Amino acid sequence: MTGVVTSKEMNAVHEQKKRLRILIAKPGLDGHDRGAKVIALALRDAGFEVLYTGLHRTIDDIVNTAIQEDVDVIGLSVYSGIHIPASKELLEKLEEAGVDDITVIVGGNIPPKDIKRLEEMGVAAVFPVGTRFEEIIDFCQQLLRGNKS
Repeated sequence: MTGVVTSKEMNAVHEQKKRLRILIAKPGLDGHDRGAKVIALALRDAGFEVLYTGLHRTIDDIVNTAIQEDVDVIGLSVYSGIHIPASKELLEKLEEAGVDDITVIVGGNIPPKDIKRLEEMGVAAVFPVGTRFEEIIDFCQQLLRGNKS
């Protein structure tokens, strides 16, 4: 044993320490946060670092928190029907701030007819009510591995 750490060993250590940072956010006047809290716990239990904004956040609050906390993902949790305008504003504010390395996902009470529109706007994934935790976790694990599909 030489005591010298190889680059392969260092990369393995780095990969083990790298955890996706996910911000779960509740925009607007939406007062229903049980789903957001349950998802936050499921993601945390799956090994991700999760921050939760709490209720009634403006899009500016969400963007500022995401930048300050250096998150990899913003997950909007929406039950009040504002998923399209909130997502549009969030994506625009991120672009205005010059942020192009944060993935945006949306979950909650999302009608099936709106999923394609959200994706066309730039939302990476949409998880309507009833989505299995494993599907959300798998998506986040793919992001961590660099497979944004």
